[in-house]
Amino acid sequence: MTAPRPRPEVMAIAAYVGGEHKLPGVNRVLKLSANEGPFGPPPGALKAAVKAAAEMNRYPDGGSIELRRAVGARHGIDPARIVCGTGSDELIQHICHIYGGPGTDIVMSMHGFTMYQIAGTYAGSRVLKAPERNLTTCVDEMLAAVTPETTIMFVANPNNPTGSLLPETEMLRLRAGLRDDILLVLDSAYAEYVEAADYDAGTRMVDAGLNTIMLRTFSKIYGLGGMRVGWGYGPAEVIDAINRVRGVFNVNLIAQAAAVAALAEEGWVETCKAHNTEWRAKLSAAMERLGIVAHPTEGNFILADFGTAERAKAADAFLRTRGVIVRAMGAYDLPHCLRMTVGTAEECGLVAEALAGFTATQHG
Repeated sequence: MTAPRPRPEVMAIAAYVGGEHKLPGVNRVLKLSANEGPFGPPPGALKAAVKAAAEMNRYPDGGSIELRRAVGARHGIDPARIVCGTGSDELIQHICHIYGGPGTDIVMSMHGFTMYQIAGTYAGSRVLKAPERNLTTCVDEMLAAVTPETTIMFVANPNNPTGSLLPETEMLRLRAGLRDDILLVLDSAYAEYVEAADYDAGTRMVDAGLNTIMLRTFSKIYGLGGMRVGWGYGPAEVIDAINRVRGVFNVNLIAQAAAVAALAEEGWVETCKAHNTEWRAKLSAAMERLGIVAHPTEGNFILADFGTAERAKAADAFLRTRGVIVRAMGAYDLPHCLRMTVGTAEECGLVAEALAGFTATQHG
């Protein structure tokens, strides 16, 4: 007997593995492996979700009209050029299938978000990874990776998992160096955390032409990772193409209500950003004092460099004994690193304490 066979591209994909959240035998776990917001959802979003739950027998608004209006008002952009998705991951998948496919190439940076490779391979494209410089996307290398078959380029800015950032001038140089028929996808999932003055999440670049789309998410600073809500802002033609293939009820009723309320939560983004800026710096400094390299970051996480894969693995194992779950980076070709979310003040203190305990065992 023969069995149904999946396409070869599918079997070539290493499935994405999300951050762990449980440790056997540990009562209190600090989950710092998924870059989630440390303070839970905004109170207004929780209230709106509870209220909306009473109507879960109804289908949601298939066009996410109220949510798109709220996003447009918050960012000063046209709601008609916004598309919402089940997280930005869904939009990444659609973009790869719409503009990629067999015979096409997709370009990303060496340590870029792994979903670009998964979605691109699933679509049948060849995914090319351009070398980085100092763990930062290199414009010259990205342009050099472009082939006549290239149709899409992904750039996460800030990048996950490195936390590195390209200034707007470099992003503009990248766009100017690309053919007009290549869609540049700016993944700005961590835009709200950026402190650099020379940064634009992508709105100006989208408005400047017909070949750039910006992706955003409610999973990080808005604390709605479990709701799976993302959105994209792009040229009308690109948004129209995505709307033709996305699930008609792709963003559920409760998620839409929570996201609208999250946008309206006064002071939420500002407070969360200030906390992240403060404790990102404090935790990085604590690592450096312990001899652990904390790479510069503009996200809500820190890429900790332990020098060797063996030492990173030992650190990960030690942290687990203290109930701390971080993210190993072997899947990103960074086996000597661990990525740690910036949690609450208490969590950051406990991580610093645990790392101090680890380095003490190494020196003992």
